[in-house]
Parts: sequence; structure tokens; C-alpha cells
Amino acid sequence: MRNTAIWTAAAIGAVLVTALPVTEASAAATTLVVATNGSDSAPGTLTQPLRSVQRAVDLAKPGDTIAVRGGTYALTDNVTITTSGTASQPITLGAYQGERVVIDGERLPASHTPVGGTIPRAERGAVHIEASYWRISDLEIVNGPYGVYCDGCNTNVFARLRTHDNYESGFQLQGASSGNQILNLDSYANRDPRKNGESADGLAIKEGSGTGNVVRGARLWNNVDDGFDNWKFASPIVIENTVAYGNGFNRWNFPDFAGDGNGFKLGGGSPAPAVAHTLRGSASFKNAAHGVTDNGNPGALALTRNSTWANARTGFDVDTSGGRAVLTANLSVADATAAALGSATVSSGNSWDLGGTWNASSVLSTDPAPLTGVRKADGSLPAAPSFLVPRNGADIGARF
Repeated sequence: MRNTAIWTAAAIGAVLVTALPVTEASAAATTLVVATNGSDSAPGTLTQPLRSVQRAVDLAKPGDTIAVRGGTYALTDNVTITTSGTASQPITLGAYQGERVVIDGERLPASHTPVGGTIPRAERGAVHIEASYWRISDLEIVNGPYGVYCDGCNTNVFARLRTHDNYESGFQLQGASSGNQILNLDSYANRDPRKNGESADGLAIKEGSGTGNVVRGARLWNNVDDGFDNWKFASPIVIENTVAYGNGFNRWNFPDFAGDGNGFKLGGGSPAPAVAHTLRGSASFKNAAHGVTDNGNPGALALTRNSTWANARTGFDVDTSGGRAVLTANLSVADATAAALGSATVSSGNSWDLGGTWNASSVLSTDPAPLTGVRKADGSLPAAPSFLVPRNGADIGARF
């Protein structure tokens, strides 16, 4: 979004943009400016900017803003964030006045970990964060050993990020992490050569716990493993108004391909923890496996007003024995199988409950182009008022 201010705050459910002009008087006190032609010995003002995002991160205090000028920042070490803001004074990191900022991890050694190798924890992520009360927005993060890796993070807001072509998941949140908002994320074409496609997802919230994490308005596509992965995350997550498509195909010609290919993977583990994740108002289509799967999660999943289309396996795969998922007003169109339900699943008002044939001619449009196009000025999903909307007027499925 191009404007004359740096965004400084976010509200639950939507990004709240607050005008904060960058001037010479205010920059020295509360704003650190970074530019590709700057110097890390400079004061970090608009006319004398810093050179690296890391130097600004190291200097930032609660309440400060880091404003990054446009350009590509080729990393030789990942950006590591360990200082926290506070509830009343979060730390803000974002692009200056809508300029395009690319953080490129191609030169990081961990980006090229060999097959079978392990990425050291501290080297995970072009942006590695172990801190709380940050507001990070409008950055493009590419070619990293993970794009964003957030472990032990609380009450952060990540808005309008683009994470793509990374060598692991585009965005991963794990560990003891709670109260985070991931808003209007685009994460695509992420892959993991070291695992032949086994684990690089668009967005992974897994291997941890913490309440209050929310995903809203994400698009997760053409990733080598899953679009969204909840493997072994033991606390409920809310995912809404999110789209996952084209995941799980071997676009990189890995020799022993291991990608799963689910749109939304809502659990997993041995044993999988029982967790009541919520998925609503979302769509999953043309994935290599399931549109939505419980992946062995026996918890009380709440799946409401979601749409699946043309997935190679099942639209809604929630057949874990004893699983207590509740499915309401969901739509499956031309999936290999519409739904696989467990013995304790509650299913009402879904397309398979209504009966009839649900194929491409049953909906107004199967053209995803409007939904996959340019986002609105505020970063929200573009309008797609006809996509997977039933011709017969049935009030089921997602609306965009």
C-alpha cells in the first residue's frame, strides 16, 4: 500500500494504520531509517540512514519504528530479533511509504543445507524472531532457510508479508507462542531440497502450543508440502478467510519426492494431540491430496462455511476414529471424494448432506483468477463474488 506514513499498529481482526510521518526531528527519537545506500555507523535518520535491518533491530527500543527504504537486502547473516516491545509500546518494522523491500537469504549458508542435513535452530529463517510485541509488515522475504521463523513469540502482528521461494516453510510459528496475528500473508513456491519436499509449507504453526493465534486473509499456494500445517500444535488456532491451492506437486523435480499436498492440515503427530482448531470461510482447491484433513487429530474441529474444489483426494477428510469434528454448511465441488467422516463427526447442512450432484456446473464460477489477483489497497483479499458460489442459491461454502 503506497501512502505517506509508516504503519504503526494493528487491531484484532484488521490492520489499523496510524499516520507517522518520518521527519528529521522525529526520526532520531523514535524512527530508525534503513536504506541500501546507508551506513551502520550513521544515526539512522532519513538523510543519514542505516545500512542493515539487523543494525536497526539491535538499536530498537520499545515504541520505536524501523522504516526500511525500498531495495534488496542480500543477507550474509539472518535478521535475528530477540528484544521485545511492550503491550503499550510495540516495536514496528515495515517498508517506508509503500516501497518494495526484499530481504534475500540466498547467500545464507543454511539456505543450502545438503540432503539429509539439519538447519541449526539459530539459523532458521531469513528473519528469525524470538521476541514479543512486534508489528512487522510489508516485507518480501525470499530464498531463506525458512522465510520467517518465529519460536517462543507472543502477541506479535505480521501483516501483508510475502514469503516465497524459500528453502523451507515460508512462515513457521512454533514453540510456546500465543496471541499472534498473521494477516494477509502471501506464501508460495517454498520448497525444501534437503528433505525432498517433506516439510516446506506455505504457513506452518506446529510443534508447540499457545492460545489466541489467528490467521486471516492468507493465500498459500504452490508450496512443495502443504499449504497450511498444524502438525503437533497443541492449542486451538483460528484460521479464516484463507485460501490454499496447488500444493504438493513436484515442480522442482526432487528425485525421491515426499511432499504431502494438503490444502489445510489440521493436526498430526504420534499420537496427534486432540485440538479444537477452527477453519471458517476458507477455500482449498487443486491440491495434490486433501482439501482439508484432520491428519489424525481427534479433537473437536470446527469447520464452517468452507469450500473445496478439484482436490485429488478428499475435500473434507475428517475420518479419525472417535474424532469429534463439527462440519457445518461446507461445500465440496468435484473433489475425488466429497467427505470422509469419523464415527463421532457431526455433519449438518453441508453439500453432501443436501444431496445432488456438485460439479463445476453447480456453481457460478470455478475461475480462481479474481481471488488470486492483486490484493486490495489495505492488503485484504480481492473480491471474487462468484467463485464456488452455488447456482441454486444454497447458503453454503465460503464467500469472497
